[in-house]
Amino acid sequence: MKMDWQKLLSPQRLGKAEPDKIMPGRSPFQQDFDRIVFSPAFRRLQDKAQVFPLADNDYVHTRLTHSMEVSCVGRSLGSAVGAMICDRHKLSHIQPSDIGAIVAAAGLAHDIGNPPLGHSGEEAIRYWFVHSPLAEDMKKSMTAKQQADISRYEGNAQGFRVLSKLQMPDNVGGMQLTCATLAAFAKYPVESSVRNRPQGVASKKFNFFQAERELFRNVAETTGLLSLASDPDDYCWCRHPLAWLVEAADDISYRIVDFEDAWVMGILAYSDLKDIFMKFVAEPAKATGKLNSLSSNALRVQFLRARVINCLVSETIEAFSNWEDDILAGTLDRPLIELIPCAEAMREIYDRSLKDVYNFPRAVEIEVAGYELTQGLLDVFVSCVNEVAEAKREKRPPAHRNFKIIQLIPQEYCNPESPEWQNDSYIRLMSVLDFICSMTDTRAVSLFKKIKGISLPGQ
Repeated sequence: MKMDWQKLLSPQRLGKAEPDKIMPGRSPFQQDFDRIVFSPAFRRLQDKAQVFPLADNDYVHTRLTHSMEVSCVGRSLGSAVGAMICDRHKLSHIQPSDIGAIVAAAGLAHDIGNPPLGHSGEEAIRYWFVHSPLAEDMKKSMTAKQQADISRYEGNAQGFRVLSKLQMPDNVGGMQLTCATLAAFAKYPVESSVRNRPQGVASKKFNFFQAERELFRNVAETTGLLSLASDPDDYCWCRHPLAWLVEAADDISYRIVDFEDAWVMGILAYSDLKDIFMKFVAEPAKATGKLNSLSSNALRVQFLRARVINCLVSETIEAFSNWEDDILAGTLDRPLIELIPCAEAMREIYDRSLKDVYNFPRAVEIEVAGYELTQGLLDVFVSCVNEVAEAKREKRPPAHRNFKIIQLIPQEYCNPESPEWQNDSYIRLMSVLDFICSMTDTRAVSLFKKIKGISLPGQ
């Protein structure tokens, strides 16, 4: 059994009963892209770190610039693969540019749920939930699957929550993006806890919380994703084929550009970067001549980076074409960048980055600080919302401290008057996580200092 491109490219919007009328010259997938660009959650990525949080070098990438680059690479991949798909499957109602737009929109949003201070923020949330006495008490009223949501906390799942609920919360389906874009966005279309987890890269993480479980089921069924669940109580599907391209666009962008940023930060020598990047170049003698004609190492690095990305895009397109049958059958279990001729060179970049870039002292120092910051915010706000909820249930005023602290949480994340919020510890904890994850790096640091009395407003 294989997935059907006709369903996979569904323009049906999440939360709407019928597809929107197609506008000439502006496809539903282009509208998805625009909705993401204009969302506050996307705008906040300008002050969320890629590798170097709170960097003082204005050349270093943020999550915003990284997401834009992933989107651009994704559009190139999607449009080229789209031309092949439209021809191979006789899809007369779809243009290659539509498929490029789906991958571009999904790539644009792929990091939209990340907490402040990068992946250390995710790990800090997991650690806090496993070790905090506050969390231990809240677990007593949570289901096993709800507990798994937090103990394995994922920015990918938070991203789906942002797109499908938190942005434009008055709508069923939130931003009401097309199901094709949302499915392509989900690189890990499984829930946090399943009895028999499928093998392969697509299930190493998860892409939706229990709170959005039914919303994701709607996306999966609308696009015809193949169910991989061995138990009827588990929600688990294979990837949408275009999710493989979103993953490849992300892999290409962060591995190559993080390496470039490491040179900008002085972590890598130009000669080291050049030696590895030249392994991707098809005509090294010609490229060397061009490099020698350039006036600075900065221009040489930019030239090499462009050549490397061009090589990887071409090889990824060919890999998708070669493996399409396995992708449609839901049986591919390795990323596309592991199936290309330059896979070994990509691994070399990754290994070198693990050794020298991601363990650079400044990055490590801020990562460690991120643990204390995130856990500190959780301690303050979780203790506050729990006491306020108890006070509401007992129809008494909350403690003055907590009455003041809860005013710092916007009502869009936290509604103390809601009986559901008052009585459900999972919903209360998710509301605090929504608030914390919405913060930029600068805002999180500033708020932490203020609520701990380290600094005062205006100082």
